[in-house]
Amino acid sequence: MADRAERLTAMGVCVYFEGVKAVDEVDLVVNKGRISGLIGPNGAGKSTFFNAVSGFVPLTAGKVEFGAQDISGWSPTRIAQGGLVRTFQDTRIFRRLSVLENVELGAMSAGLHGDTGRRAAMKALELLGIAHVADEVAGTVALGDARRVGLARAVATDPDILLMDEPAAGLDEAETAALSRTIVQVRDEINCGVLLVEHDMSVIFGICQEITVMDSGRTIASGTPDEVRTNQAVIEAYFGSDHA
Repeated sequence: MADRAERLTAMGVCVYFEGVKAVDEVDLVVNKGRISGLIGPNGAGKSTFFNAVSGFVPLTAGKVEFGAQDISGWSPTRIAQGGLVRTFQDTRIFRRLSVLENVELGAMSAGLHGDTGRRAAMKALELLGIAHVADEVAGTVALGDARRVGLARAVATDPDILLMDEPAAGLDEAETAALSRTIVQVRDEINCGVLLVEHDMSVIFGICQEITVMDSGRTIASGTPDEVRTNQAVIEAYFGSDHA
């Protein structure tokens, strides 16, 4: 895009399913150059919110702005082409294609074709530290590398804001620590904003500068890691009132 978006802003986002308030008036801002976290107990509405801002489920109310544009109601493809790109927990790689071919598809989705797309894909693989498996069949690489393939595919589009859905799921402690460092490196290298939905608190509290906490579809806290860590509403949501 000629005009680069500096922030993602969700205002009063609501998603209702047959009367169930999966997301209920949630506000959230992700600024370019910052890493933000979105956490909450199972069933809090995090994934639904993620799907709403990335165009995969329609809003019941509220709006989503990306830079100066209201992107509420845009298709996922249009949103991604505009510079708001997401990853998926299940990685969604094409297992029979090579790692490089997988990442080239990401570059192609941003309009980068031929040699330009391949260069963007290789640059993303190098940034993610998996250029050495570029020619391997994607379905044969280790889980940690498969996660990086999914992330490289998003990075190859040169996003302004990157939404990451459970990037550490299934990884061991060492792989999780390495992935956390990589996320920071990606933010620094391409100067994007990052929003993480993640259950691993070592990732959230280790690299996020702002954290939003959801419970039962609503925002119950937001602030710095230190502010969230000591928030009584957060403690109750995770551990029950006996620990408050």
